[in-house]
Amino acid sequence: MKLGMVTYNMGKDMDCPTLIRFCKETGLQGVELRTSHAHKVELDLSKEERADVKKLFADSGIEIVGLGSTYEFHAKDPAEVKKNIDGAIQYAQLAADVGAPSIKVRPNGLRDDVPPEQTCEQIGKALRQVGVFAAGIGVQVRLEVHGKDSCEPKMIRKMMDAADHPNVLVCWNSNSGEQDANGSIQANFDLLKDRIGQVHITEIGVYQYPWQQLFDLLKSNGFKGFCLAEIAYNAEPERFMKYYKTLFDLYSGQYVYPQPKA
Repeated sequence: MKLGMVTYNMGKDMDCPTLIRFCKETGLQGVELRTSHAHKVELDLSKEERADVKKLFADSGIEIVGLGSTYEFHAKDPAEVKKNIDGAIQYAQLAADVGAPSIKVRPNGLRDDVPPEQTCEQIGKALRQVGVFAAGIGVQVRLEVHGKDSCEPKMIRKMMDAADHPNVLVCWNSNSGEQDANGSIQANFDLLKDRIGQVHITEIGVYQYPWQQLFDLLKSNGFKGFCLAEIAYNAEPERFMKYYKTLFDLYSGQYVYPQPKA
């Protein structure tokens, strides 16, 4: 397992060179660049600008883990759904151009005018369209476990089944409410474990989630991808993230002292 960072919110005000310096200083191996933030890796970049971003990260040794979008597919209006599908397809092309292996999309709720299964099927079919295109350019589509009611793993499973495509995966989001009466996430994890492409983690230094169980389940599942810190800004970001990295290494069984030289 590797540790990286979602640029929402810790890195929202950092441009790409600053993000790279921050990652090197704190031991992070990659970043998910979220749309609308100061790094400005957006659809309006020219071909040359996209190539520049790709080279900047490739030369640095810091990975672009993926591009984090806000495209969603649950709307009642078919034209709105199509607009989001088209946007996500363009975003996948942007990811390919800057050297990112994936894009993140999301459900952002379930409609209240139809059964939840119908909305899940609609989302899944939209995901399949994006996934088919993205597969042709070497970019995965990762669905964040997100949104009111839509964040329930049983609903995400229905979306995955409707998408029915190997290029459509899940971004586990470490949400509250995933635990059973005994505090275990085992049952919900098992619903999605065959589709997990990346993981968002939050305040791993706080007793708010069964963090050790999550890391143990990921290890037993053979997960070797990125766990991405999605955390609030801290007034001492470098100091904070060094503590965070130590906790991650301890939880994931990768703590070594002294650290090997790069």
